[in-house]
Order: sequence, then C-alpha cells, then structure tokens
Amino acid sequence: MEIYDHIVVGAGSSGCVVASRLSEDPQVRVLLIEAGGAMHAFWVNTPAGMAKLFGSERFNWRFKTQPVPTLGGRQVQWDRGKGLGGSSSINGMIYMRGQPEDYDQWARLGNAGWGWDEVLPYFKRSENNARGANAFHGGDGPLSVTDPVEIHHAAEDFIASCVNAGIPRSRDLNSPPHPAVGVRQYTIKGGRRHTTYKAFIEPVRHRSNLTILTGAHVLRVLFDGDEATGVEVLQGGQRRQITAAREVILSAGALASPQLLMLSGIGGAARLQRHGIAVRRELPGVGSNLQDHWHASLAWRCTPGSSVNHRLSGLRKYLEGARYVFTHGGYLALGAAPVTAYARSEPGARVDLQLSFNPMSFSATPSGEVAADGYPGMSASVVLLTPESRGHMELASSDPLAAPLFHPNYFSDESDVRRHVAGLRQLRQIIHTPPLGQRVVEEIKPGPACASDEQLFEYLKRFGGTGWHPVGTCKMGSDGEAVVDARLRVRGLQRLRVIDASIMPVIPTGNTNAPCIMIGEKGVDMILEDALAPRAIAA
Repeated sequence: MEIYDHIVVGAGSSGCVVASRLSEDPQVRVLLIEAGGAMHAFWVNTPAGMAKLFGSERFNWRFKTQPVPTLGGRQVQWDRGKGLGGSSSINGMIYMRGQPEDYDQWARLGNAGWGWDEVLPYFKRSENNARGANAFHGGDGPLSVTDPVEIHHAAEDFIASCVNAGIPRSRDLNSPPHPAVGVRQYTIKGGRRHTTYKAFIEPVRHRSNLTILTGAHVLRVLFDGDEATGVEVLQGGQRRQITAAREVILSAGALASPQLLMLSGIGGAARLQRHGIAVRRELPGVGSNLQDHWHASLAWRCTPGSSVNHRLSGLRKYLEGARYVFTHGGYLALGAAPVTAYARSEPGARVDLQLSFNPMSFSATPSGEVAADGYPGMSASVVLLTPESRGHMELASSDPLAAPLFHPNYFSDESDVRRHVAGLRQLRQIIHTPPLGQRVVEEIKPGPACASDEQLFEYLKRFGGTGWHPVGTCKMGSDGEAVVDARLRVRGLQRLRVIDASIMPVIPTGNTNAPCIMIGEKGVDMILEDALAPRAIAA
C-alpha cells in the first residue's frame, strides 16, 4: 500500500508551490503527481520560444473549445502546459498580479481573508525580485522576478505617448495606483524561463519525504463516505490506488480540477448522471463560472529604426540565436511585450483594459508557424480585463482520458463588446500620439478601413484570441454556485481541497500566473493551520 500524508495533483503554478512548502516539514510525506513529464528543451527554457510551443504535442495539451456561437462558430485553442511546471513552462512569463480591488472584491463576495492586505504577504513570500524588497515585493523568495534585459526606444516612446494621452507613468505596475503605464516584470532568471518547477521543486528534489510521480493520470479521487482517502492513477498502462492519510489537494488547474471532481461524482447531478456517474456530492457550480481574457492585436508598418523585425528574420535571426546561446541575452531572452498600460475603457469606470506594446510584428507562415514580418513593424494588443461573460465546462464522457467540453461564451455580455471596441479605439489613439506616432507609417492590421464599431467587433471575433487565463470553475464562496469555501475545502466533503486558478470567484485584472502562485502559498498556510490528524489506516 502506498501511503502519503498529502497527495498534490498537478505540478503547475499552484501545485509546485503546495508540494514544496508542505515538504518543508521532514515528518510529512508528500506526493506530487503530474500527467506530463519533464520540460527540458531549448525552446521551453528560452523566453522567446513560447511561440514554438503552441503546436507542441509533447509540452502542450492543446485543448480546443467547442464552437463558440458568439464568435461565429470558431473553435479556440486553449494552450495548457503538459509537464512539470504546468503552464508556467509555456506562458509569456509575465509577472502581473492585477489590482488590489480584485482581491478586495473576492473578500466582499464572502471570502474572508482574501482581501488585498491579506494576500499581499503571500505574493511577497514567493518573490526574489531583482529590484529588491520593499512594501510590495519580496527579495528572498524562490521565484526570480526580473526586468526586461533591454527596452527598445519605440517601447519607451509608447510609455511617453500613454503619458501624453493621460495615463500616468508607474515604476511598479504591481502596486497601486492605477491606471498606469510602465515596464513589465517577468519570471526569468539569468535569461532563462523560471518556472514554478524550477523555483519551488527542483532545488528541493533531494528531500526524502517528497516523491514526484510523472506520466501519471489521476482518474478519480477515492472516498470513504464523505472523506477523501486517496486517488486512483493510471501510469504506464497500469491502474493503482494511492492513499492520503491527511488530505488530497487538487492543483490540476481550471480545466482539469473540475473534471476530476466530476469524474469522482462531485458536481451537478443531471450532468453526472448523463454519463452514468454516481453522485457523491451535488455541487452544481463545478465547471460553471468559467472566465477568460480575450485579446486582439493590431500591427503597423513603421520607420526602420522603430522595429527589431530585422534582428529576427533572414540571416540575422541566426546571429540573434547565437547571441542568446553564448550570452543568454538579446531578444530571445525577452518575454511577451515588455511595456504595458492599465487603462479605463470608459470615464469613471474601474481600470478594465491592458494595452501592451511590442517593437516587432509577426505573421503566420504557410506552415502555421509564427515569424517576424520582413518589413519594419510594431504591434500592440488590447485585453479586456473584467469580462462579464461567463461560460462553463462539462464532461464529454466518463472516460477520464477524454478532454472535457469547454464553452467559454465570449462576448455573451453586451458590455464586453462595447468596452473591448472602446479599447481598440483608445489603443489606436495612443499609437498615433507623439512621440510614438512619429514612428508610424501605416496601420496593417486591421487597417484604416476597419473603422465602425461593427467592423471592429468583427475583427475582434475573427482575429482575436484567448488570453490563456481560464479561471473560476471551482469557485470559492458561500453561495449556491460555490464549490470550495474560503479555506479552499470542497463543500460538504472532508480532507479534499482545490488550490489553483479554478477557485477564483472573479478573474484578476492582469495575468494569472502570479495569482496562482499566491493561491498556492496561502493554501498551504491553511492546510498547516487546520493541521488535520492522520486518518487511521488499516494495514
């Protein structure tokens, strides 16, 4: 019989934190289970290699949504990391927390202890920020948070144009106030991607009380009555059961954690019975409250000195590659767009837009790869940070290896359409504001002919895409749709928690990797504070 104190399912942005922190006590046996494998590859470690991973079957689950009616029937690829580090191994490495108001809203929704003042210490605990420790940042945590290795003059001009358009400059986008524009920070260390696995697990793999199981699919949670007792896994074609003496922790992410709950008989009764799954606990909110960010990119032809496209195309891209190999510097050492602005779509509203700029532009090649354009170009994107639209996910079948069905329901709320279109107009205005406007030659995507609200919305639907931030499918709260309580315990069940992006009641106004790490840190403290005694397990 395999027995551990804690079983953590999923070695992603939250799960690696949970397993690492729990195993700090040498008397506690921790098992970390991951369906994927190791994530050792040049393009995984290289920050600019993220675009190479979109088509990877080895490192990316490459989920697809169901056809989305509000997008004219489009299916959207949802990229999720497959392996140690989870999506922190394939994301844009952006370290953005959102705004204090996000977490105060969580607390107002009935989640005591989740306000900004309570979560800030957990953000700080993880951080080893290159700028040093201060009131908002940590300086000695395991996760490396750094500035871009270089900032192009055009990116500096974007900041200046935002200031001229009325958005104040900030030296720290991860602290108030907002709106603000400034330089992003990244989870990059020494020019290499710093995943949660590298930060939290790799340095402590030697611990004798920490076991890591890869290539293992968790099929369901095991129970004795209302008490979780372990998990059933499939590894190498063999099924086996593993026992948890204290708790089972689901950190498989917003797409897999609710799937595991449903496969274990936890969810809406009608949906479970449709697939012949016996209902253990009726929680209709499992799989509901699905939220994601949507973004659209625009591109401009610009003056030659305003773009780095020439460094990333033709023979020069090999020189840039050699530079990275020997120095871990240059543009291959950069994460996603280095400068961004938080802005308002409407006067008086809370900040609800993220406007990001890149001194380069890309297009898809005939083979489907993404490559820098052959002319001087720059690009910028708009993300609607506070979508009102809500979707859901459900099981496709009772087969644990079958991908669920995802219904994101983008733009089902009219305010999302209105505010996103306003964001596109605001971005265009900023790009043409001096000093950046002096670098613009012409708009390429979508082009000046795309001018009316209807045309802009059509562009959003046809050429926009996911922000890769699905959350909310095991909502934290106390209402009828809540799946976990404020202690992250699954409601009505014992010794079972969910600690990942799925517990977010409302999506943060920023990228989700940093909040997932914070949730892992805070969730561990709750486990330790509750200190459940081990179950008596018969030999």
